[in-house]
Amino acid sequence: MRCIDLNCDLGEGAGHDAELMLLITSANIACGGHAGTGDTMRAAVELALRHGVAIGAHPGLEDRPNFGRKELSVTPDEARALVRRQFEALDRIARSCGARIGHVKLHGALYNISSRDAAVAKALASAVREADPQLVLFGLAGGELLSAGRACGLRVASEVFADRNYEPDGSLTPRSRPEATISDGTVAATRALRMIREGVVVAADGTRVAIAADTICVHGDGPHAVDFAWRLRQELTAGAILVRALHPG
Repeated sequence: MRCIDLNCDLGEGAGHDAELMLLITSANIACGGHAGTGDTMRAAVELALRHGVAIGAHPGLEDRPNFGRKELSVTPDEARALVRRQFEALDRIARSCGARIGHVKLHGALYNISSRDAAVAKALASAVREADPQLVLFGLAGGELLSAGRACGLRVASEVFADRNYEPDGSLTPRSRPEATISDGTVAATRALRMIREGVVVAADGTRVAIAADTICVHGDGPHAVDFAWRLRQELTAGAILVRALHPG
């Protein structure tokens, strides 16, 4: 049976974390950069523990007005420092709850930068390894971050997106374009199944792009996130795909 991890970005103030936690297998918890506070981090960790969901850190550019989605200039050293700072903030809370962070998934613009900038990717992978060499590093399928993670000895997970369109080079379609996101849950679920089973996604221009899928993301900040996650979970189960976390919850 094929397996997939279903991850979701949480602790970002959307208001439906509790409902999403029933449907996912891994939670990427905002660490105070683009979103999140000590209280929201603790609440998300406690929810994940209650439902057996694997816990991950979700660091992003420290730019709350733009929700960490606007690309800003960041040096490798700055990127390394912000990831360590945000990881440690969540780690302190997780440990106080008796939990362990098992993976790291970057957010928004920092995620996109790390996917194409080898120097930033190397710095970020090193920061994750320094934090804990047992962490799983999530990154865009085919991106620089996965290569950097492998090079420094980390376990990596190739991530795909059910609710985003792709470019012919395998990058995500920029959010500035109207076709960047997919709002139809049925269409997204069909695309997800194809990525998992066939290792292919059809780009915005119709190009077939080879893709590897270890974990699939549902964004938790959208107004229809719960329905979207529910449909995706149902389709995966109906398609005989086992949904489980990549590391213990």
